[in-house]
Amino acid sequence: MSKRSDIITKGYAAANQRSMLKAAGMSDKDLDEKPIIAVIHAFNEIISGHHNLRELCERVKYGVYEAGGYPFEMTMPSICDGIAMTHVGMHYPLASRELIADAIEVQIQGHQFDAMVLITNCDKITPAALMAAGRLNIPTLLLSGGCAEPGALDGRLLDGSMICETVGAYAAGKITHEELIARETVAIPTIGCCAHLGTANSMNIMAEALGMTLPGSSTIPATYSERRRLAKEAGVKIMELYNKQVLPRQIMTREAFNNAMAVDMAIGGSTNTMLHLLAIANECKVELSLDDFDQISREVPKLCSFSPGGEFHIQDLHHAGGLATVMKHLKDGNMFDGSVLTANAVTFDELIADVNAKSTDVARSVADAYKPEGGLAVVYGNIAPEGAVVKIGVVDEKMKQYTGTARVFTREEDAVTAINSGKIVPGDVVLIVYEGPQSGMREMLLPTGSLCGAGLDDKVALITDGRFSGATRGAAIGHCSPEASQGGPIGLVREGDKIEIDLKAKTINVLVSDEELDERRKTHVPLPPKVTEGYLRRYAKMVSSASLGAIFED
Repeated sequence: MSKRSDIITKGYAAANQRSMLKAAGMSDKDLDEKPIIAVIHAFNEIISGHHNLRELCERVKYGVYEAGGYPFEMTMPSICDGIAMTHVGMHYPLASRELIADAIEVQIQGHQFDAMVLITNCDKITPAALMAAGRLNIPTLLLSGGCAEPGALDGRLLDGSMICETVGAYAAGKITHEELIARETVAIPTIGCCAHLGTANSMNIMAEALGMTLPGSSTIPATYSERRRLAKEAGVKIMELYNKQVLPRQIMTREAFNNAMAVDMAIGGSTNTMLHLLAIANECKVELSLDDFDQISREVPKLCSFSPGGEFHIQDLHHAGGLATVMKHLKDGNMFDGSVLTANAVTFDELIADVNAKSTDVARSVADAYKPEGGLAVVYGNIAPEGAVVKIGVVDEKMKQYTGTARVFTREEDAVTAINSGKIVPGDVVLIVYEGPQSGMREMLLPTGSLCGAGLDDKVALITDGRFSGATRGAAIGHCSPEASQGGPIGLVREGDKIEIDLKAKTINVLVSDEELDERRKTHVPLPPKVTEGYLRRYAKMVSSASLGAIFED
């Protein structure tokens, strides 16, 4: 069959391109016969979760060569949310999602590759890769770098999600400086994305649940030789996908997104998955809304209990049979469509047919679920008429119906200072506004971690138009839409207002009259985005509401 790359490898008019490709190492036979495969990874030295990506790339290339293709290695930009936390750098990670997807697009289109393997890890890189796959719609396979293993101290397992809580505990005088240093030193003992179920692992799992990876890609630890073998297999498999012309939009259908949402609810994934699945669906031309998440969250029970909020880590799921176990439990409960095609060139039914899914505490059956509803929830009210999201599976029961006093902050840093200095007390609702998509939608892990560390996670709620790390637990409600910068009513809440949270009814309201809100709106002037120069200036002008996935407006 003709190749997409024929335009740069065949015919007299391509002599210039062939000359350049020969300089890059290709022979005449390679140019004439072999599909050109992009192997794009996010390796860099500052993100520990990416330290093995270049090695995995080499393994993928072995597989591509073996199966008759010609691979070229390339890179994509990446940011570590953990390092960017609580300073100006946190305005950039969500915005980098569009930048990464664009970077993949320009490399693929500029060089007319025939297929691609995308090697990712961490919060925005994996969703950006899936967005690019849907946008470009050429044969594509994703491979994650895998999870880190948890650390241990004094017989207790630790992971990265606990460090911000440690900071809060230190600020509250509950632990010594020596204890803080001891915990930070052992919390992340290996390479790989953080061991808990944060956004990084949640999105690796979403990639597998959508059918865009080989089995095990989301759960095999980064340090295991099994992952290196999987990488070579990915190189072989991409050639099969190319030869059969299995395309991402044939895989990432509406049914596939239903499956991913069901898995998301079952595992209790990060709230950021809602932002990212909406954006990926948009690139795949699939209609998806927060209402779909709301519906599925009411139907699919929580089958897993991962840190934060639970005792297990992603490596435990690997040892319990991998994500296939969760999918089989859901399928047995008629909550997962096994007829969906996958990037294995077979359906999920074929992939999980022989899985012996036993109900264990790591991955319970539907009949033995931890909770009858999913781990995520969508809430609406006069603070968030377009919706807000909460990781309901890690909210203390008594905080699910709660009324408190608004403490309003327009900067995350100010809220953290107030929490750590003891100015936030039981009965408060910390409200952090002007942190929505137009300001880069910063993650609020340090405020929630500080509340937990101070022992306030079951006594104080936190609401924001920003977002939360997957490591967050407690009554933390984010993505309130429309955001304050767009004139959203969350920006009308004043210090001392009473806020009513009813997560059982899925509502969130400020207890003032509609007339009073209308009066406030008449004189209210929203603050501008936080960063007004460079890339974020352009981003703020183009980004849409969080309720739409913070995608770029046409």
